[in-house]
Amino acid sequence: MARIGVFVCHCGENISATVDCAKVANTIAKMNGVVHSVDYKYMCSDPGQTLIKEAIREKGLTGIVVAACSPRMHEPTFRKATSEAGLNPFLCEMANIREHVSWVHDKGDPTTDKAIDVVRTLVEKVKKNQPLEPIRVPVTKTALVVGGGVAGIQAALDIANAGHKVIMVEREPSIGGHMSQLSETFPTLDCSQCILTPRMVEIAQHPNITLYTYAEVTALDGFIGNFKATIRRKAKSLDEDLCTGCGLCTTKCPVKKIPSEFEQGLGFRPAIYVPFPQAVPNKPVIDRENCTYYLKGKCRVCEKVCPTNAIRFDQEDTIMEIEAGALVLATGFDIKRADFFPEYGYGKYKDVIDGLQFERLASASGPTMGEIRRPSDGRVPEKIVFIACAGSRDPAKGIEYCSKICCMYTAKHAMLYKHKVHHGEAYVFYMDIRAGGKMYEEFVRRAIEEDDAKYVRGRVSRIYEKDGKLIVKGADTLLNGRPVEIEADMVVLATAGVASQGAEELAQTLHVSYDAHKFFAEAHPKLKPVETNTAGIFLAGACQAPKDIPESVAAASGAAAKVIGLFSNDELTREPLVAIVNRFPPPYFSTCVGCFMCQPVCPYQAIEKEQIKDRSGKVIRELARINPGLCQGCGTCVALCRSKSIDLYGYTNHQVYQEVVALLNE
Repeated sequence: MARIGVFVCHCGENISATVDCAKVANTIAKMNGVVHSVDYKYMCSDPGQTLIKEAIREKGLTGIVVAACSPRMHEPTFRKATSEAGLNPFLCEMANIREHVSWVHDKGDPTTDKAIDVVRTLVEKVKKNQPLEPIRVPVTKTALVVGGGVAGIQAALDIANAGHKVIMVEREPSIGGHMSQLSETFPTLDCSQCILTPRMVEIAQHPNITLYTYAEVTALDGFIGNFKATIRRKAKSLDEDLCTGCGLCTTKCPVKKIPSEFEQGLGFRPAIYVPFPQAVPNKPVIDRENCTYYLKGKCRVCEKVCPTNAIRFDQEDTIMEIEAGALVLATGFDIKRADFFPEYGYGKYKDVIDGLQFERLASASGPTMGEIRRPSDGRVPEKIVFIACAGSRDPAKGIEYCSKICCMYTAKHAMLYKHKVHHGEAYVFYMDIRAGGKMYEEFVRRAIEEDDAKYVRGRVSRIYEKDGKLIVKGADTLLNGRPVEIEADMVVLATAGVASQGAEELAQTLHVSYDAHKFFAEAHPKLKPVETNTAGIFLAGACQAPKDIPESVAAASGAAAKVIGLFSNDELTREPLVAIVNRFPPPYFSTCVGCFMCQPVCPYQAIEKEQIKDRSGKVIRELARINPGLCQGCGTCVALCRSKSIDLYGYTNHQVYQEVVALLNE
């Protein structure tokens, strides 16, 4: 016979302000099977948990219902208290009378009556609960970090320094990401390369880290603690073991006028190249799309001059499989290319550039060796207009969000320009200044007050060329929309930060959720900011949303801490609230008809085919089988099963039916 205990929490005044908690407890006490019902101000506090433990021991309770706030917040707390009192933790249920009742209704009898109904349904449900045991799975203590920007580097080093193996996969020929392209960083204006390159070298030399560049993850199977990833390593046309990185092949290559991706098209590279001088690994790769040998079957100059015979023209892509216990996604971001803005003349006028191109002009290792010069004629610009929010916060362009870093790097660009061209004039068109970080507001004020950057609040409507000058037309909204027209030598667009190319396809490959803008989605914006809906896959950096360097590094360390915590035990324990295909003794086996309609709809690929054989080994039927390590308990298969052969532990058909009956028979 059921002996249920009900504990109604006031949640301070969150619940009791609108719900008569004492009345709820007294009414529920009259229900069949309820032997104990009390209310208390803070049930999640230590005294509140003690009330639960004492009641379990003294009254021999067989089930617990805590009427309080969201189960997402405190269900583990109350289940732990239940377990400590000797009762199976899955015989404890939470009735959410805060979000579902108190917060959405005014004070009054109807509100209290609704709270009673909500608790009544959970009392009937817990009567049908079964003692469940946590699922235990072994953990492969190797982490896979996808992306080699500053976030991926930080996450990999944190995990590796904790003593665990790390495999890093980067799709470009070198790690470093966008940070390696920057000249200086805000708000300290310290050298980006000076910060980053020592960490890049540490990645290459760390005994616990295996680095694969020019490689991509093409498939992922398995589950938390036991992933199997397929990696495609693209052919570099080079034997990396033989190559010494002398660079002779890059200097002798006759094809030298290929626009450099690293220099954002402002400089050139040969067909066999190292992306930038500080690249890691510092070994070249052949661009087959522009190499004369691959296009015409001639040349092979690099092969002839290589002192170690490291060139391999016949090298092919290789496919490899690795096992990992957890993944960290740090694939970074891209910027919206300025050709998205025809009204600004990008592509039409050479001196209209984007923020990353300006970074390369300002960099000491850039195409102009740090001198600010116009791409059109190489002259020093006397007047530059910087346009913030180029695409960001613009629903008409399909980008409603703030790109977060633009205000800061625009201020930085204005300062760098004034530091290099002392007599130059810097104008900044902006919507609002958003400088939300330590020393950020002071940095922007410094650009305005000390470096004399002229800020104009307003949008730019059009840019056109006249007599060798770029005419920037806009309006100053602080002066009642007064028209502004500036003759500029150069225009720099702070274009929106967007999800990296291929992010959507990668998310689908890894079974990770993503938002409308193709940024990877976290499991919960507050409680699980670096976790995804797929257990064992974590997020770091700007693949989640636009972030600056400190925030990216902090998120990376947070993701690394989650991985290290996962690897702290040899086995992983997780909740058994998973789907199950019914089984009966022979000769019936199961009501499953083997249609496998459940298989393609499972978002976690948890449903497998199981062959049932007779004594001779002949296959007599195929049934669905659910891998409890992969299943996340979403219930999609339960809803779709035509023969009603699948049920969900913790939310069985009988339990849900009892809840409905409780409402109908009040």
